[in-house]
Amino acid sequence: MKSAIVKLSILFVILFGVLGQAYGVRIKDIADIKGVRQNQLVGYGLVVGLNGTGDSDDAIFTIQSFASMLERMGVTVRPEDIEVDNVAAVIVTTDLPAFARSGGRIDVLVSSIGDAQNLQGGTLLFTPLKGADGQVYAIAQGPVSTGGFAAGSDSGSGVQKNHPTAGRVVNGAIIEKEIATNFNNKQSLTLNLHRADFTTASRVAQAINIAFYDQIARTHDAGTIEVQVPEKYKGNTVALVTMIERLGVTPDIVSKVVINEF
Repeated sequence: MKSAIVKLSILFVILFGVLGQAYGVRIKDIADIKGVRQNQLVGYGLVVGLNGTGDSDDAIFTIQSFASMLERMGVTVRPEDIEVDNVAAVIVTTDLPAFARSGGRIDVLVSSIGDAQNLQGGTLLFTPLKGADGQVYAIAQGPVSTGGFAAGSDSGSGVQKNHPTAGRVVNGAIIEKEIATNFNNKQSLTLNLHRADFTTASRVAQAINIAFYDQIARTHDAGTIEVQVPEKYKGNTVALVTMIERLGVTPDIVSKVVINEF
């Protein structure tokens, strides 16, 4: 009788351990697939249509850029004859999502680099956005929406909220070039934990091996788990990732001592 109770207790411990691991957080919430990430893009452009709140004549680069743009459009003008009160030089930044396709649209952030006072009401002109390799991946253009404003009078009094020299162009960039990927034909995957921990990494590998009834996952270190693509998922890696991401594990949590001053 005592032996049966001991065996039953052990069985409950095992079941509760498996269930606790199965119904923890999803692997998707604590790890990323290596190589599946955003890519940063940056470009230099001009915002026009400002109501006298653009760069001053001291911003030489704005005058040079504006003169060069007009020359490309067939208008020859001397830089010293240009006043850029309604024009501002800006840096345009955005993140190119993983697996983004040509023709898709993304938001861009526009930030003044001169002495412009306000970008409100301006329009960003045709701006190529480049990656770290120097290639153009998107083209940005459109009206700038600022999250702040500035208002003043000739007497010197005024009010300002937030930063009117930075704004956003919603869906302002069209993706022109895709990043080449061969994801669906990978032979192995690498999971990177958001927070490196030996115990958590071991639990992730164990959960994957149990789910697929095979030793396809192994830990390289506290933050990396390598998964070999099973034969049945060759050429269909997306289905494998879908299965892995929804598996539940219980991350190891560092004990904390909270002292209540009362």
